[in-house]
Amino acid sequence: MTRLKLLGAGGGLVAALVVAGCGMSSSSHDSRSMATPMSPTATSLTASHNGGDVMFASMMIPHHRQAIEMADRILAKDGTAPKVTDLATRIKAAQVPEITQMSSWLPAWGANPSPSSTGGMGGMGHGGGMSQAEMDALEEATGAKATELFLTGMVKHHQGAVTMAQTELDQGQNAEAKAVAQNIITSQKAEIAEMNQLLGK
Repeated sequence: MTRLKLLGAGGGLVAALVVAGCGMSSSSHDSRSMATPMSPTATSLTASHNGGDVMFASMMIPHHRQAIEMADRILAKDGTAPKVTDLATRIKAAQVPEITQMSSWLPAWGANPSPSSTGGMGGMGHGGGMSQAEMDALEEATGAKATELFLTGMVKHHQGAVTMAQTELDQGQNAEAKAVAQNIITSQKAEIAEMNQLLGK
């Protein structure tokens, strides 16, 4: 309404148009400045990505899930050494949030995030996943044998994760995915050294 009155006033049509034009420019600028900025996480999710990023998340999610299952199995046993239960607890604490994070990437990238679409552990042969027989053995073992199976199995599992994460660094494109991959390499290499020490190697 203010602009219509300006156009109808006797102060000169050209001047009124200039004022109106400035008002439109200011309004447009204000609208842009008042827009809710995209959060860094949202920005990273919609940033460029490639098939390597999708494969990394799709394969690492079930890989992490199995590590958590292994940790749960050793934590459920009586008489496990405190250093081993502490390690298993830390593994869960690190990998649960990473599953949540990676699961948010897939729908943002137009990929199916459902567990069945991520290949399951059946597709993890190259990723150092545990076989069903190995998982069953861990479930049934007790005492020192259970600890040995957990540690040797988790070393193998971590080595597979490190290999997958390095592939993401080499072939992936998304910055957030590559940051997670680097964190996996750093943290899990340290845990491999810790587990080998517990095994007396």
